[in-house]
Amino acid sequence: MAARLLLRTATRAATTCRAARSASVPALTRCMSGRGIPTDEEQATGLEKIIMETMKEGKDPYNMLKPKSYSGTKEDPNIVPSITNRRIVAVSVSEEDNTAIVWFWIHEGEAQRCPSCGSYYKLVHYDLPH
Repeated sequence: MAARLLLRTATRAATTCRAARSASVPALTRCMSGRGIPTDEEQATGLEKIIMETMKEGKDPYNMLKPKSYSGTKEDPNIVPSITNRRIVAVSVSEEDNTAIVWFWIHEGEAQRCPSCGSYYKLVHYDLPH
């Protein structure tokens, strides 16, 4: 809306100057008037563009979607992908009258047990798509 107001004001100013000077002044136009506003995909560059392209292919490059559920036992631990050899995990623990979030570090290697709920978590190395 502000752009429209500014464009109208500039157009009026240019036409009044043109009428006063009787000189040829080019009329002001919007730079995107022919194609419209570009989409996010057209504007994206670099890592953002790579993420958008991999999401279109159905992949989840940064685990933004809901993870697959696991039983959380030592034989079938919850898989936690990471680009480093350690990652912090948050577990929501609901008790009778208290809801708390327990934070703990997991490291690459064997499955590790949550200190509060007893579920197992295993860190798996994950390569970025770039």
